[in-house]
Amino acid sequence: MAKYLYVILACFFTVTGAAGQSLFEVNKGIVRFSSVAPHELITAESKELKGALDSRKKSFAFKLPIASFKGFNSPLQREHFNENYMETETYPFATFSGKIIEDLDIGKEGVYKVRAKGRLQIHGIVQERIINVEINNQGREMTFRSSFIISLIDHSIKIPRVVYDKLAPDIKVSVDGILNQTAQ
Repeated sequence: MAKYLYVILACFFTVTGAAGQSLFEVNKGIVRFSSVAPHELITAESKELKGALDSRKKSFAFKLPIASFKGFNSPLQREHFNENYMETETYPFATFSGKIIEDLDIGKEGVYKVRAKGRLQIHGIVQERIINVEINNQGREMTFRSSFIISLIDHSIKIPRVVYDKLAPDIKVSVDGILNQTAQ
């Protein structure tokens, strides 16, 4: 009887462990953006990226508070970013959720180039996007890196004529982060 109970407990912990191995959450994440316009370069970054990846289901969800961006060329520029362009009080978060298109074998360490297909929401506007991502699987920890372009017009972010030469219509975004296996 004790041997039978041991086998059941061993199977339970094996199944629970396998299920837990598929869930990862962002431990550290940095999102940077740059606007390269004829008369001004604007850069900012946020270290408040939150998110999770279920490698078994190949699904993910990320969330970033817009007001967390720091940098800019002046405090007034940051204020205009939050109040006039991003309307942070009305649209406080950017989100990206969806599925990884390619296979991601967490049982094998290595570098994977995958495509993340999902719904990118910025400034209250949702766009379907496919974003290339490089994932470096190191077992219980994975690093990820991506860069892509966001067109302001796609998210109804208007550029006033007075700053047209100081703000690029297409913004370069880079994302770097660490996903750690969750304890279950």
